[in-house]
Amino acid sequence: MNAPATGNSPGMILPMAKEIPSGAGEFRLPSTDQPFVLGTVVTAVGPVPQIGSELFWRDLRGRYLVRWNIGRDCYSVEPGLYALGHPRDDSPVMVTANYKLTFDLLRQTLSGRDLWILVLDTKGINVWCAAGKGTFGTEELLDRIQASRLAEVVSHRRLIVPQLGAPGLAAFEIQKYAGFRVVYGPVLMEDLPAFLENDCRATPEMRIKKFPLKERLVLVPVEVMQGLQQGIPLMLFFLLVAGLAGDGPFLNAALVHGLPPALSVLTGIIAGTIVTPILLPWIPGRPFSVKGALAGLVLFFLVFIVSGADGSGYFMLEPISWLLITLAVSSWLGMAFTGASTFTSLNGVRKEMLRAMPAQFAGLVLGIGLWGASFWLG
Repeated sequence: MNAPATGNSPGMILPMAKEIPSGAGEFRLPSTDQPFVLGTVVTAVGPVPQIGSELFWRDLRGRYLVRWNIGRDCYSVEPGLYALGHPRDDSPVMVTANYKLTFDLLRQTLSGRDLWILVLDTKGINVWCAAGKGTFGTEELLDRIQASRLAEVVSHRRLIVPQLGAPGLAAFEIQKYAGFRVVYGPVLMEDLPAFLENDCRATPEMRIKKFPLKERLVLVPVEVMQGLQQGIPLMLFFLLVAGLAGDGPFLNAALVHGLPPALSVLTGIIAGTIVTPILLPWIPGRPFSVKGALAGLVLFFLVFIVSGADGSGYFMLEPISWLLITLAVSSWLGMAFTGASTFTSLNGVRKEMLRAMPAQFAGLVLGIGLWGASFWLG
């Protein structure tokens, strides 16, 4: 098999995005001491780790915890070649990310089948996000093909790659430098059995990605946890500063002047991480930052206006500051949900962030400033 070429190699139609790192393509297989490895399958290049479709309690526990953003940054498997069941040299080769949740869902979906799974080193990120970040990319796939000596393991030259990984790959370079043809699988993992039975041909329905309420609800817990991680320090800041700078006892001042802005942060978190994902298709506006801000505006009205909170600051400075804080937080967290949706493109997200982030930052700073000014003028 030809070695992968670097970005400066002559004869390439288009240059690769990055240089192939030194040491790429050196032979290596995943270790067999990973908890989910059942044994090994003998191949021409040595024993390949064998895995099964059944998920054990530790796998299910990890799936639950990672949904709540617990241990998500280290939830990965070793990259390389794995054998699901008892594959032969003519068995299909599936390409996926080393995010363990994705890896587990793939092997569970393909229960009862014998095939090879080639896991790329995406730094523990799922396929779609990794394709946007560049870790599920051409260079990594070329490296993993050679490092696994895949050409010596299988007799065919076809790789089944997730369709959502297409933005990160140049299929013609994979075939040119590794000799493997890339076939894009269906959007949904649940369609893989039917796709394989149809000789790896996808129906038009398999190419369409929907984002129903069920899928959005699954993502809410991790969005909430990430929002709280960012928002709790800000909430504590308001309570602490109010208690120290306000009149009277610390606790009383913290509750009177610090609790409302802390509640405005919490309102923004709820609007951006719960209301926005649930009502995403029905909230007006195309940018997710706008959707998050509108959700924050409505929720702020329900929490503060309907409850009768009017502030005690100078010329309504406090209520205005609460509103600005809520809108900044809800807009920011609503925009962050673009990373969970296939409705947006990478270029679109970048453009939105460049436009929205200055306004979000200015709103938060102005809100904090007006809140602080209420102490001096009140």
